[in-house]
Amino acid sequence: MPHIDYYFVAVSPWAYLAGNRLEEMAGRHGATITYKPVDMGRVFSATGGLPLNQRSEARQAYRLQELERTRKKTGLPLNIHPAHFPANPAPASYAIIAAQKAGGGDVGALVQNVLRSCWAEEKNIAEDDVIRACLTAAGFDPGLADSGLLSGATQYEANTEEAIQVGAFGSPFYIVDSGQRFWGQDRLDDLEAHLAGKL
Repeated sequence: MPHIDYYFVAVSPWAYLAGNRLEEMAGRHGATITYKPVDMGRVFSATGGLPLNQRSEARQAYRLQELERTRKKTGLPLNIHPAHFPANPAPASYAIIAAQKAGGGDVGALVQNVLRSCWAEEKNIAEDDVIRACLTAAGFDPGLADSGLLSGATQYEANTEEAIQVGAFGSPFYIVDSGQRFWGQDRLDDLEAHLAGKL
């Protein structure tokens, strides 16, 4: 049974635009997923990337065009300039980590709820009420927003260090236990081809 480590940032528009395709393909191929939210600022600084506000005007303009094209291709609602971006992704990341550890709900749905809150619903994912609502909608105890803070923070740091060590330099980033790495939601077709033994 293949396994996928999924590294992402809880405010990444590209992770949002992946929708539930990762979960669907994992179901088709009997793959398991471990969700690993990371501090992308630290990952960027260690791997040669730049935060959005430090990129050249040309790169920032291209990003906006790509977001709009991808929005149209996926059909997902997307605010190109959401009201609460950038928001601190750490509290939502801690909750995702705690929920995955606790079990009993749908972690993929939780991740998508958080991302959709930012990119489609104009909500601040750093706020407790938003995080609690995302947990509840995915079948988790909303109290994990509080009870999972310490363990979530510790694992968040570990995920970030691990991402740097294994070469996961962007969001979303998928690493299969075969050693194959895939960067970006636009590589999900390649990931599925790999799971099917075609790549």
